[in-house]
Amino acid sequence: MIDRYTLTCTSEQLQQRFKVDVTTGYEAQYNAAPSNLLPIILSGSEGLSYFYWGLPPGWAKNKVVSEKIINLKLETLNDRPTQLRAIRSHRCLIPADGIYIWKKTGKKTIIPYRWTLADKSVFGIPGIWEEFDDNEGNRHHTFMMITNLAPAEYTTHTDRFPVILSPEFEQVWLNPSTSVEDVLKILQESKLSNLTYYSVAPTVWASEKNLASFIFPAPPADLQGNLTLFD
Repeated sequence: MIDRYTLTCTSEQLQQRFKVDVTTGYEAQYNAAPSNLLPIILSGSEGLSYFYWGLPPGWAKNKVVSEKIINLKLETLNDRPTQLRAIRSHRCLIPADGIYIWKKTGKKTIIPYRWTLADKSVFGIPGIWEEFDDNEGNRHHTFMMITNLAPAEYTTHTDRFPVILSPEFEQVWLNPSTSVEDVLKILQESKLSNLTYYSVAPTVWASEKNLASFIFPAPPADLQGNLTLFD
């Protein structure tokens, strides 16, 4: 499961990269976590939208916000009609420039790493958004990111990784007229490359905090702060 990522670029860089309008309310995300209100790009939109990360199970009404599904598996997108309907009409792009991966090195030892493109540039993760009402009748907008099985060379750190679209596929993904068949083909043909990673401090575990220091390299340490021999 992928449950944290970063988006640390400036609003100007984000606007230039995706050719979208960025409002003055944009803030860098050093620890984007489920339930946070985060920027995404909707299919057919010319600006950023802010949706909550995490979709209620079943895409149904009267689900509490705490019951979240944050990832969709690429290999099972065809399994449910609701997912195919969302792929058809509710596509979005999630801007990011890093992914946090929790590497398990023992029964009780997990070390946080930040993965980025080699040039540290911003990339786009395909996602699905939805709208639902909670028990009080309040309307919420949420999103999930699409993940795939990690390539063999990454499995020492994780079994899954977000799908990262190449820039030429981003607009095809966001284009409302792109067929489901073509969309699924794009997702399956997206290959991870030029990725690098480094260990970060275990303080990144605090999902309620958004500190620039979270992305600083740090010696490999478990979530209790104990240094390890793993890198």
